Amino acid sequence: MRGSVTDPTSAPGHRHTRRAVGALATAALLLPLLGAAPAPSTAESSSGSLQRAFAAAAAEYHVPQSVLLGVSYLQSRWDAHEGAPSVSGGYGPMHLTDARNALATAASHHGQGTEDARGDSARAALHPDVQVPADSELPSRLRTLPKAAELTGIPAERLRTDEAANVTGGAALLAAAQRDLGEPPSDDPADWYGAVARFSGADDTATAAAYADDVYDVIRTGEDRVTDAGQQVVLAARPGLAPDTGQLRAAGLRTVPADGTECPKSVSCEWIPAPYQQFGEDDYGNHDLGDRPASQSIKYIVVHDTEGAWDGVLKLVQDPTYVSWNYTIRSTDGLIAQHVKAKDVAWHAGNWYINAKSIGIEHEGFLASPDAWYTEAMYRSSARLVRYLAAKYRIPLDRQHILGHENVPGPTTSTIPGMHTDPGPYWDWRHYFELLGHPFGRTAGKSTGVVTILPDYATNQPQYTGCVTKDEPCAPHGSSEVRLYSDHDESSPLIKDVGLHKGADSTIDVNDVGSRVSTGQQYAVAGRYKDWTAIWYLGQKAWFRNPHKDPTAVPASGWVVTPKAGLDSVPVYGRAYPEAAAYPAGVPVQAVSPLPYTLPKGQKYVVGDVVPGEYYYAVTFTTDSHRVVVGKDLYYEIQYGHRVEFVRAADVTLLPSGR
Repeated sequence: MRGSVTDPTSAPGHRHTRRAVGALATAALLLPLLGAAPAPSTAESSSGSLQRAFAAAAAEYHVPQSVLLGVSYLQSRWDAHEGAPSVSGGYGPMHLTDARNALATAASHHGQGTEDARGDSARAALHPDVQVPADSELPSRLRTLPKAAELTGIPAERLRTDEAANVTGGAALLAAAQRDLGEPPSDDPADWYGAVARFSGADDTATAAAYADDVYDVIRTGEDRVTDAGQQVVLAARPGLAPDTGQLRAAGLRTVPADGTECPKSVSCEWIPAPYQQFGEDDYGNHDLGDRPASQSIKYIVVHDTEGAWDGVLKLVQDPTYVSWNYTIRSTDGLIAQHVKAKDVAWHAGNWYINAKSIGIEHEGFLASPDAWYTEAMYRSSARLVRYLAAKYRIPLDRQHILGHENVPGPTTSTIPGMHTDPGPYWDWRHYFELLGHPFGRTAGKSTGVVTILPDYATNQPQYTGCVTKDEPCAPHGSSEVRLYSDHDESSPLIKDVGLHKGADSTIDVNDVGSRVSTGQQYAVAGRYKDWTAIWYLGQKAWFRNPHKDPTAVPASGWVVTPKAGLDSVPVYGRAYPEAAAYPAGVPVQAVSPLPYTLPKGQKYVVGDVVPGEYYYAVTFTTDSHRVVVGKDLYYEIQYGHRVEFVRAADVTLLPSGR
């Protein structure tokens, strides 16, 4: 699109590329905002239709265009997702919510499958029979689309699927919020702080304010990007904008004390504790008391999605017979609830070693459609929390320490098939790490022996099946993941995962992680052929398409391990437990159980960390018998397949990636 695209409330010609959260997607095109230009072509006109929809809706409902654009950016980054709902039942660029049908089938992922969330064979597995209660009345934050239909007269189906109608619905909701606050229409975006806060759907002052602050931060710094539908949208910067935050006092929202929470000041955080209590004769739940990081370090943050709705999930984490995690983040507005202190050990990852050394963060969401998506408000709130925790506990911001639940290894051979696969291929790791201030990128020359997986999220759309119906194709959608083949040919077989499938083939099912890699993960290069790159993966040479003009991976530097000279292969482990001699009297020795995987001679795998063998013994309600056992044996954490694994340092040689 050519010509002038300006905010009627902004100084003409002023534009600013946002840099506060790291380099944004390089695909975003920059628009000239000054000067005359020829009439746009049909294609150019089409690519600017969403920008014009924002302008038209802003004019119709007397909402400053910058406010409408800022709210929409925080909701969806202006994406339409082809009319598919978000994880909380929200539609379109304005994330208008209509979650009735989605909530009817909500169920927490911890209550599904065979995974024992605690992940410690020293104590009986907990597999509660979970039934998430259906809400008879949805909160208003999950019913904004029906309200927009009432305000505009636009049918609900159009609000779900038509971008321009969706934007109009959002403008009508903002105008209604302004009226409800007793505020007059205004051309000045500073006068809309209260309405923006109300638009969030939050019922407490802190969450609503955090949401509004984010929107005004977007307006001050400006944004420009090409959406998933190929629409060029620009929000010109207003660096001096100072909103009237006092409007929030008239919003009638509750006050939630943040006392006791462990969160940064830049987010809204509420303490909703998971119970530590005894039930029955010898059972207790739903976490263990600890003394981290004094007793043992915190090495990992595990990203989950709940596969359940907010209210039902909060009831579950408050059930002593259930399992636990440290935090839950709400999709619509980014509210954070903390349940377990960082010093204590939550039961969430399905691997006791990882649980004992991690913090688990659940993100509200359920796969209401094949390509459910996550809101920008939730991404930003989560990133702020992770940055805070990573700084406090010195956790590296990389993909071998910031794990998806799907990257957690099965602790023993029998547990591998039951391990979970959230947050799945639709979680945007590239954008998430931009928000963390650690964007992925090229860090070495072409001849390096390591690559970082880095596809373009929007255009990378591998086919998946099983999102709604077994074996049926999922809707096309951007993905963080890249598929692996046994040869440089997409008709060749997928890489086999002997732990996950035994002798069977891997599949393209959305939950099958046996033959795919994810954005930010790093692997040692095993070969190259034209537009293909091979990596070492699960003990095999695995190929993926990596065209020079449109790469799905970039050169990286780092350290790798390979079997020591004279060894044909070395065992791979799903946990780094101490040697038998390290256990004191009264603490049962835990088996150092190799998995059905090996690291063969000549292969190399990227190292994420070196750690001592460690085991947290905690199988009783009273803490007097709890012990942290630390051994002398060292382990390297490696990126072995889609999941991380461990190898004994005594079995391998550490090398720089270039050798």
